[in-house]
Amino acid sequence: MKPKYDMLWKGMIEEVMADLLLFVDPDIGKELDLERGFEFLDKELAELSPEASTTRVVDKLVKVFLRDGAESWILLHVEVQGNNGKEFPGRMFEYFVRLHKRGRPVAAIAVLTGKDGKKRPGVYEDRCLWTCVRYEYKTLRIADYADEVLAASANPFAAVILVAKEVLLQVKGTDEERDQVLLKQKLLMSKLLNEKAAAFGEQKTQAIKYFLYNYVVFKKPETNRKFIEESDKNSDKNSTTMGIIEQVKEIMRQEGVEEGLEKGLEKGKEESVRILLANTEFSPEKIAELVKVPVALVERIRDELKAK
Repeated sequence: MKPKYDMLWKGMIEEVMADLLLFVDPDIGKELDLERGFEFLDKELAELSPEASTTRVVDKLVKVFLRDGAESWILLHVEVQGNNGKEFPGRMFEYFVRLHKRGRPVAAIAVLTGKDGKKRPGVYEDRCLWTCVRYEYKTLRIADYADEVLAASANPFAAVILVAKEVLLQVKGTDEERDQVLLKQKLLMSKLLNEKAAAFGEQKTQAIKYFLYNYVVFKKPETNRKFIEESDKNSDKNSTTMGIIEQVKEIMRQEGVEEGLEKGLEKGKEESVRILLANTEFSPEKIAELVKVPVALVERIRDELKAK
């Protein structure tokens, strides 16, 4: 089963929002008061959202504060499927129109995670006879950035892009051959994050690590176990962040098992373990810690799922 890319991106964006803005515009601090933080307007976004699209996306509406004390809204649109849907620019324009009607200024960013990002310009245009409407927005195409440049960057969002780029790897051969290439890349990324931990801070480093663990998945479970063993050698196993816990709980809510997790019912706990095994790359030890069950129970359920 594919990981919950949308929930992982939502949690990651909230963790590194300031870093994302600084990555897009290193001088953004001259306009925005980043130290005042951000307010994520999920309720307002739900009211504004255009009709359902065939393209899987993550939308975030964020309130930011200007240096003069005024408020502004930023529309952050992350496309997590990456296909070249023709409706994409129109969707961006529809958001702008609805925000404009409410008298809200908006700066829009589209983070394109697919291979075909260059095929999609950051503009919507509609012409009829002598009338023309043109709407431009910022695009950030992850495929445009060289791995060497991202690895050398002191910005945590550069590390997020480096993780997301691993999904775009084209590896020919068997599942095992693909896994070996991906294993090498993921271990290098894990090592890089350990080296940058002092600069990024513990919370952001751990959040990006869990993004790496669950966003980039192997074909074979044994490869994942090897990755966890190798990466854990130089990691603080007791470290975690509330953000990743909330991501896991949201996955549970989507699967309808959160009640079992919260109430501690034995049946609910076992179902929670199954959901985590299917939807995340967590080790048995981490799952046991989250659900509060013995590691042996997690391993038994894992073996049962493998046997099916």
